[in-house]
Amino acid sequence: MKKVLSLFVFLAVLSCYSLGWAADKPKVTIYTSMYEDIIDAMTEVIKKRFPNYDVEFFYGGTGTLQAKIAAERETKKLGCDMLMLADPSYALELKAEGLLHPYLSKEAKNLALAYDPEGYWYPVRNLNMVLAYNPEKYKKEDLPKSFKDFAGDPDVKGAISMPNPLTAGTALVAVAALKNAYGYRYFDLLALNQVMVESGSVALTKLETGECREIMILEESVLKKREEEKSPLEVIYPSDGIIPIPSPIMTISDEWSAHANAKICDELTDFFLSSEGQSYIVKGWMHSVLKNPPAIPYDSKPLPELLKNAMHVNWEKCLTERSDLRKNFEDRVKRQKK
Repeated sequence: MKKVLSLFVFLAVLSCYSLGWAADKPKVTIYTSMYEDIIDAMTEVIKKRFPNYDVEFFYGGTGTLQAKIAAERETKKLGCDMLMLADPSYALELKAEGLLHPYLSKEAKNLALAYDPEGYWYPVRNLNMVLAYNPEKYKKEDLPKSFKDFAGDPDVKGAISMPNPLTAGTALVAVAALKNAYGYRYFDLLALNQVMVESGSVALTKLETGECREIMILEESVLKKREEEKSPLEVIYPSDGIIPIPSPIMTISDEWSAHANAKICDELTDFFLSSEGQSYIVKGWMHSVLKNPPAIPYDSKPLPELLKNAMHVNWEKCLTERSDLRKNFEDRVKRQKK
């Protein structure tokens, strides 16, 4: 009788497994600001690459996700296990406050960009803030070729657009670099030139219709439209330098994370920093962070070439001046336009 009962229990357990009733897979939730179609592609790849894990992406702009995390911190537990956000200075903040898990990745030796020597964060994609125009509407020679002239050229007054640093992490980095280069006077010039402050999708539409003559935008947004929609929009790499944004990947410590699976996050970190993982970054029109990248984004230039003439961003200052940057932008640009 005992043997029959044991066999029955064994078959019941086996049946549960076959029907998918086994214990849930270990879960990892990643907050990210990457394009949603890139997230979809990454999700499928990770399902095949890590079939024993349940990896979920949650999309939002960097500013939105930072606000979400700030609210979650009040509960002493975050809703994520990993972050892939745009603003590198945010990694410095979370590290200083003890929220990150250190991991010395085996892929670190292959990185072309700086990373935390203790393994608290690594660059996982490089974004570039650039200018863009529509050659079917305006001539390049009639437009500003630098960030400085973008704000100071009266010929484009009322016909320029930029992203909002109050909500977008990459835009905050951009205004930090521009403030370092030209002072807060640059914000005043943006207001005088009646810059429109809006989302990238709205700005791109205005560029296509001709309502905007030129816009400040991430390079990847233009490249995406060029490849997917065969758009005529073109990038202008500013003569005073692109603004590079080496966006980090980081793991939340088990004490603070949603699912306390830091070891799985270590495996995912290695994957994202590997040549295979970076190939999907490049397919998403972003630049690889590797010394020997698998490719360059569609219709772009090699990152080392772009970095030769790049604006310097002081990440420590970007962190300590974050509130002042937002306040000055609000006071000098947004309020002056009302």
